Amino acid sequence: MPTKVKLRAKPISGGRKSLYLDFYPAIPHPETGSPTRREFLNLYLFEKPKSPVDKQHNKDTQTLAEQIRQKRDNHLNKPEIYTGFEKEQLRLKEISERSFLEYFEQLKRKRAGSNHDNWVSAFHYLETFTGSKLTFADLNETFCNEYREYLLNAKSHKRTKTPLAQNTALSYFNKFKAALRQAFQDGLLPTDLNGKIKGIKPGETQRHFLTLEELNALVKTDCANPQLKQAALFSALTGLRFSDIAKLVWSELEYMEGQGYFIRFRQQKTKGTELQPISDQAFQLLGQPAEPTEQVFSDLQYSAYQNTYLKDWIRKAGITKPITFHCFRHTFATLQLSQGTDIYTVSKMLGHRELKTTQVYAKVIDQTKRTAADKIKLDF
Repeated sequence: MPTKVKLRAKPISGGRKSLYLDFYPAIPHPETGSPTRREFLNLYLFEKPKSPVDKQHNKDTQTLAEQIRQKRDNHLNKPEIYTGFEKEQLRLKEISERSFLEYFEQLKRKRAGSNHDNWVSAFHYLETFTGSKLTFADLNETFCNEYREYLLNAKSHKRTKTPLAQNTALSYFNKFKAALRQAFQDGLLPTDLNGKIKGIKPGETQRHFLTLEELNALVKTDCANPQLKQAALFSALTGLRFSDIAKLVWSELEYMEGQGYFIRFRQQKTKGTELQPISDQAFQLLGQPAEPTEQVFSDLQYSAYQNTYLKDWIRKAGITKPITFHCFRHTFATLQLSQGTDIYTVSKMLGHRELKTTQVYAKVIDQTKRTAADKIKLDF
C-alpha cells in the first residue's frame, strides 16, 4: 500500500502557521524507529500577510515545503526515480557553494564610466568584511544587517582613520543590495534578500553652488583649459552632468522653428531619453558646429590633473568655495529656483526621476533667503 504524504499547517503563536508533513499510514521515525504520522519542517507561513515581503515569504516557503513533500513521497513510493526536485536540490547545493564575491566582481566588471570606481570601492569593503570568503550559502538577513552596521562604522582610510561618510556607506550598501537583487533574478538566491533588508538612510549633504555674480566673474576669468571652462559654463546654463556633456555629439543638438534649441540625448546615469530645451546663449557657447557624429567637447576628460585647471580657474576668479565640476549643475538648479522657476520644471530639466531629489535644492534656496534676510541690520 502506498504511503500518502500530505502537506498540512498547524496554527502557532504570532499569527503564524507551522508546516508539517502528514504520513498515512505511519512511517518509522528516522531516529527512534517508532511509528510516526508527522514530520515538522521548521517552516512557517503568515496567516494574514500584510506586506509584500510577507506575501513573498509565504510564496517562497510554500514552494519549498511542496518540494520537500514531493521528495518524501518519491523516496517512500518511487525510490527508483531520481526526481526533478532532487536534481534541482543538487543544483541549489552547487550554487550555495559558489563564491558571492566572484559574482559581485563579475557585476563590477560590467559597470563602466564613473560608476565603476564606486563598484570597485564597494567590492573592497565587502571583501574586507568577509575576509575574502563569502558563499551564496552565507547570505541571509543576519549577515546583511551585520554588513550594514559594519559600513556605518567603517573607516574611510587606514592611515587617516576617518569614518566613512554616511552617504558613501549608503552608496556601497546599495551596490551590495543591487548584487543581491540581480542574484535573485538570475536564480542564484532562493529568496529576494534585497527586498527583506533595510537600506541606509541618506545623510544631509551641503550642496555648493555659485551665485550669478560669481558665475559672471568666471566668465571674465581665463582658464588654462578653455574647453573645460566652456563645458563648465554650459553645465551652469543647462544643468547637464559631466558624463552627458562629455559624450554629447552635434547630431543631438536640434533647432525647432519658433521654439529654439534642444538637446535630444540619453542620460548616462539614468538611461532615460530626454528632449532638453537650452537657451540661445548656451548654444552660442558651443561655437561653430562640426560633423554630426563628432563630439561637441572633443578633448574633455575627467581626471585629477584636469581638476587642477578647474581649481586654478575658480581661485583666479576670487572664489573660495570648494567648487567641483558637478557644482555647476547645482548652480543651474539653485539659480533656476531662485529666479522663480517651479520645482517640477527644474526637476524635469535635471532629468530627476523623483521630485524629492530636486527638493534638496529648495532647501538650499530657503537657507540662501535666510542668509540674505540676516544681512540687513539696524543700529537699535
